[in-house]
Amino acid sequence: MSSDLTMVRRRPAPRSGRPRRSRVVAVLTALMMVGGLRAADAIPDEDCLLCHSDPDMTKTDADGNEVSVFVDEAIFAASAHGTNTCFSCHDDITSDHPDDGVIPKRIDCATCHEDQSESYGASVHGLALAAGDTAAATCVDCHGDHNVTHPTSLESPLHWSRLAETCGECHPDAADDVAASVHGMAMQDGRREAPTCTDCHAEHRIEALNAVSSVKLAEQICAKCHASERINTKFKMPARQVESFFDSYHGLAARMGDTHAANCASCHGYHKILPSTDPDSSISPNHLVETCGQCHPGATENFALGRVHLDLDLSSGSSDGIGTTVNRWVRAIYLAMIFVVVGMMTLHSFLSWLHRALAAKRSSDRVVPRMDQTQRVQHFILLSSFILLALTGFALKFPDSWLALMFGADEAIRRWLHRFAGVVLLALGFYHILYVLFTARGRRLVRDLAPARHDLGQLARNTQYLVGRAPKPPKFARFGYIEKVEYWAVVWGTIIMGVTGLMIWLKMPVTQWLPRWAVDVATTVHYYEAILACLSIVVWHFYHVILAPGTYPMNWAWWDGKVTREWYEEEHGLDTETLAAASEPAAPAKPEGPGARKPGDESSG
Repeated sequence: MSSDLTMVRRRPAPRSGRPRRSRVVAVLTALMMVGGLRAADAIPDEDCLLCHSDPDMTKTDADGNEVSVFVDEAIFAASAHGTNTCFSCHDDITSDHPDDGVIPKRIDCATCHEDQSESYGASVHGLALAAGDTAAATCVDCHGDHNVTHPTSLESPLHWSRLAETCGECHPDAADDVAASVHGMAMQDGRREAPTCTDCHAEHRIEALNAVSSVKLAEQICAKCHASERINTKFKMPARQVESFFDSYHGLAARMGDTHAANCASCHGYHKILPSTDPDSSISPNHLVETCGQCHPGATENFALGRVHLDLDLSSGSSDGIGTTVNRWVRAIYLAMIFVVVGMMTLHSFLSWLHRALAAKRSSDRVVPRMDQTQRVQHFILLSSFILLALTGFALKFPDSWLALMFGADEAIRRWLHRFAGVVLLALGFYHILYVLFTARGRRLVRDLAPARHDLGQLARNTQYLVGRAPKPPKFARFGYIEKVEYWAVVWGTIIMGVTGLMIWLKMPVTQWLPRWAVDVATTVHYYEAILACLSIVVWHFYHVILAPGTYPMNWAWWDGKVTREWYEEEHGLDTETLAAASEPAAPAKPEGPGARKPGDESSG
């Protein structure tokens, strides 16, 4: 300090009982020296307090207002910054202050609070300040200056019970509206669940919500409380308020990107939110016409009787007016009608399909062998394990779905059923390898299913036929490209699903050799490969064995191994050997199926 100032204010003797402050000063001084600053630049707190301990000391700010620069040492010591020194924040002050005429710069809180300062910079306050609005709220305006305390302290201006008062210093109208609202009254009753300013507008990155999208307002703001099971149960509020809004016209329009669709605040208000029983409420019968008329000019009282949360009223059994009661009964009647009528139609259609399917099975023309017994057993195990894997797998992925309910509430049941089906599928895969290696029919099966160059030509010619560029489809041998795609897709899928499934199941041993992210990648592959497999079965396999013209209502080869001569000649006319064998009289001792011995070929059996 300058000698003139020293004559005016006598430096007090060093105080005892402040070893902690002295140690902090020493540490900070040493750190500044390491950083290239001179130790003399760190002004001791005692020097600062020579002047700033005077309660009457003031200064004139840039707007000509007289403001106090008094620092209560006891309050500062008890604050969140009590272990800091004056120089920790005011590091631009020199020993010549105030005679040097240098105006101290604004405190940069980002020095210690970088993340919070970054969020503040993107807030409405920070953006306004950056645009030159000197009246925009800063850190000091909300947190205080030398008396900063933790928000959990009752003395903090950011304590939830005082937050409206703090924000109200700059936003008095909004604070008055909140105080009169259901939220403000709950706050006055000491209910911590009542939303405060920062619960809606966020803390440091404070956001203006008047231009926010309807979807964001409902999902991220209002849903914090109104979609909370705990809060809805505690305060006896309807449980599906947010969900029922999105089921309404307004919510559906908002989800589709309509920026003009009404949102929660359009009807309920922003700050002065009141219950419908309050005569001043925007949703009370006294104001409904006016509220609806903001978006629907010419709205009448009859129009305003419509329900926005209609599905909520119906599902909750509300008797709020004759309209809701009538609507609920109409809904119940129609649900019953849909169940009965569509159920009877479904039963009728199933019986019709079953009759046709059984008639096709009894056809006397089904004499051409397609699958032998061993192959049919393998196919049955494959389809059974695949279906169980698909059902339990998606039930595990979506535990809230109806699929999960099929297997009960215990996740362990779904998990072990899934693993059991997986083990069965892998065991079948190993058996099939032995089958194709050590049996003549298995070796012939692989030979006939091996991809060949002519498959691409058949695919091209069949595509020309399907789009009307060729007069007739190509002829196929025992297996065309359609069956080959199915077979090798099953081989590929079994390997991929088996390896990734075992990695997920045995994650602990796996992570002894591989990083944990390898299991995460396996989980992703397992899930999307399952989707690919299921869609392929439905779109490709089910079409060719059930829905294709000439095959419908079903290809019964999976049951007894036989198909009709007419179908086989049309689909696999190049397989003259199988057709010729089917024309010969049946020999009881001769095995059926495409793997039967060729005449004179001793190596095929």
